[in-house]
Amino acid sequence: MSQRERSKKRRVKQWMAASMSLVMAGTLAFQAGPGKASADRGVVDLWKAIKPLTTIASAMNTGAHPDDEHSATLAYLSLGLGVDTYSVIANRGEGGQNEIGSELGNALGIIRTRELQEASKITNVTLANLSQKLDDPIYDFGFSKSPDETLEKWGEDVAYERLIRQIREKRPDVLIPAFLNEPSTHGHHRAINVLTVRAFKDAGNPQVFPEQLKEGLQPWQPKKLYVPGTEKAYDVSLPVNEYNELYGASYAQLGEESRYMHKSQGMGRQVDEGQGTAYYTLQASADGKKDEKRAASLFGGIAFTFDDLAKEIDAKGKDNKVAKQLNTLQKDANEVIAAYPAFAKVAREVHEMKADVQTAVELVKSSSLDSSAKNDLLHRLDVKERQLNKASQEATSVVVKVKPETGELIPGQTTKVTVTAFNGGDVNVGKVSLKLNVPEGWNAKASGAATFAKLDKNKTVQTEFEVTVPKQVEDFNPYALPLISADIGYEAFGTATTLHAVPDNAVAVLPPVALSLSPEAAVLNTLKPGDAVSVKVTATNYAPGAEKTKVSLKTPEGWTVEPAAQELSFAAKYETKTAEFTVKAPEGVKAGSYSLSAVSSDGALDSSRTVQVIQYPHIGKTYYVKPANLAIQAFDLKVPEGLKVGYVSSGFDNIDQVLRQVGINVTNLDAKTIQFGDLSQYDTIVLGIRAYAFRPELIPSNQRLLDYAKNGGNLVVQYHKPEDKWSPDLAPYPIKIGAPLIEWRVTDENSKVTMLAPDHPIFNTPNKITSADWENWIQDRSAYNPSEWGKEYTELISNGDPGEKEFTGTFLTAPYGKGNYTYSSIVWYREMPSLVPGSIRMFVNMISLKQEGTVSTGTTPQK
Repeated sequence: MSQRERSKKRRVKQWMAASMSLVMAGTLAFQAGPGKASADRGVVDLWKAIKPLTTIASAMNTGAHPDDEHSATLAYLSLGLGVDTYSVIANRGEGGQNEIGSELGNALGIIRTRELQEASKITNVTLANLSQKLDDPIYDFGFSKSPDETLEKWGEDVAYERLIRQIREKRPDVLIPAFLNEPSTHGHHRAINVLTVRAFKDAGNPQVFPEQLKEGLQPWQPKKLYVPGTEKAYDVSLPVNEYNELYGASYAQLGEESRYMHKSQGMGRQVDEGQGTAYYTLQASADGKKDEKRAASLFGGIAFTFDDLAKEIDAKGKDNKVAKQLNTLQKDANEVIAAYPAFAKVAREVHEMKADVQTAVELVKSSSLDSSAKNDLLHRLDVKERQLNKASQEATSVVVKVKPETGELIPGQTTKVTVTAFNGGDVNVGKVSLKLNVPEGWNAKASGAATFAKLDKNKTVQTEFEVTVPKQVEDFNPYALPLISADIGYEAFGTATTLHAVPDNAVAVLPPVALSLSPEAAVLNTLKPGDAVSVKVTATNYAPGAEKTKVSLKTPEGWTVEPAAQELSFAAKYETKTAEFTVKAPEGVKAGSYSLSAVSSDGALDSSRTVQVIQYPHIGKTYYVKPANLAIQAFDLKVPEGLKVGYVSSGFDNIDQVLRQVGINVTNLDAKTIQFGDLSQYDTIVLGIRAYAFRPELIPSNQRLLDYAKNGGNLVVQYHKPEDKWSPDLAPYPIKIGAPLIEWRVTDENSKVTMLAPDHPIFNTPNKITSADWENWIQDRSAYNPSEWGKEYTELISNGDPGEKEFTGTFLTAPYGKGNYTYSSIVWYREMPSLVPGSIRMFVNMISLKQEGTVSTGTTPQK
């Protein structure tokens, strides 16, 4: 190599390292979402595209929830080795917690799915989910301690069929479940281990789900099954701590870069250079052989390159022509790598390899190889063709985009979508074709030319399509493939390339007028059955222009609504208007659950849909379309008049809204009030879940809060994790949170609860709490229970999962000076917004506590 060449190579490496450093630094704070302007492009993206051409190996990592993936290992396999790498995740994480907002349930599942998709882009892996739609049976129903419970709720056959399907479609050489089947592990994690271990044996058995074979799938037997190991017990150690100059980071750091995308789960951590090793144990192999002791590869004895495949064919004495062509492909891949980072040279080599892949396909099809070997080779060649298309795009610097006029459509609407292709490189590109893909029943018509003879450097070709949505269309599914996409074809160096492109943000079909109800859930106090429920309906116009609608409420039989309906007129898209209604229950309404819905009618079509727009910088914009319903829970509830509560929200619960709804005067306290304000004006101060972690003013002001209680206030603290900056001395008498956290929670929402202090005011005033108040809870009982606490506390309940030791530190209260301090790890934040009567009645009692043996009547604590 000449001095000039060495100098050029050094400058390129320095540029790439600097560019990746910018990427790493920027990602720690706020990774951009779709449409991002990122430094991770150019020569780095070119390398990411061509590295996979050097290997034919594949691996699949299976997990239960978004963020379960082995990120460092995925980065090492995909970005480091070029292995065709897959991440298969069971559910959408709907039952998790949310550290960036108050969305829970399906809305949180949509967020976590988008985060997983963006994380997978960073590690360059192919993602699949077993859960396919909203309210899918494979649902995150909350923490589970049992794989049997998990598989029963998911539907074991459904989950297993979908996993076998993924393995047969993607045909991984190596399977890696993310977790072990151990008692201390989340039941969902254990379940995916159970399914993956079983699938390793069954995916290759044609008798298992034979209907899949009728669809064209073929049985597939992975070569090896690895499970997580430890530093002391492992068969393979992967050097994920290895630093890659091209990326300017280690694979562990790249893995953490992807984990930072899981912001709703607070994932991602700082990893220094040189840190980290991933350990795995070989649990099973197709040939029954063990790895060499303490190996450094998951692929020992597995064909890793085209040359390896050629040797296997030669050894069988099957088809010399195919073997030679595979050797040619290995030579092609080596030449692509050798041409790097010269874009035009890489492009030429890529297209030469594309031609040789096409030749290999024809040779395999006409060969004397058995059907199993043919299927295997054709699958690997198909993977290589897709990888070559991506490599061609990066090497030619062809940029493709799909740009809808709007991402928010309504049934029957006609809109415009533009598909563009730009040539930013030095390669002559010709025979360009632009095709728009729309769902069945839609119509897409090009308004101009969709084929072009050539595309010169720094030039753009584009086609505008007129797209019409049918009048009857299903609700938007945020988990489905994009509604609109494009296929872009072109030729270079005599061979064709096809690229696939999707819009930056979701394209959704929404109702012409979307209705949101405030509140979405309401309490009807049967002690005051004559009280009306005030319902505000906010209507948003998604039609492209003026629109009229009649808004009404559909109620249970016997209920009354005033007015019966309201006419609303809109002048333009996105305009919002409100309609207010007064709803009354019939006399003698009984305790129970009721539901009403808002309806929008244009005279021809009725719609009852709410559109929840979900938008964050790191995931872009998407939508949750759901029925426009209002749940009403009727039960008896006594609320002290004049009760004044200060709520310190972490932003992750809606308890304050529920309290306001039942008639309590709630003020959300800001940092200034907590630090310097007059706290004595509040009868009770409540700290939301994990507030110490997300309200930085709390720890420096903790003594002010304790003094507030000591001087007669009622201080209520909800659950925390140790990593939330919680320390035992934050409480007036020490409270230590149990560890490991996984063992200090109660997951059975129907588990028996014993009130240990039934005479305590929390169980008696103003509402009498009975065993019925512990019925009909949802998802779980408590999380992150204390393991140790001061003798000054009264243990209010004992509760545990069936067959396990019961916790007695779940609900603790103690007099402190003239006031009270209560710490509770009950999951109020789930129960109260879901209008579980007992949770609301008990919470009202808890915040009504004035002094031991008395209840607040709304008076102001005295200093």
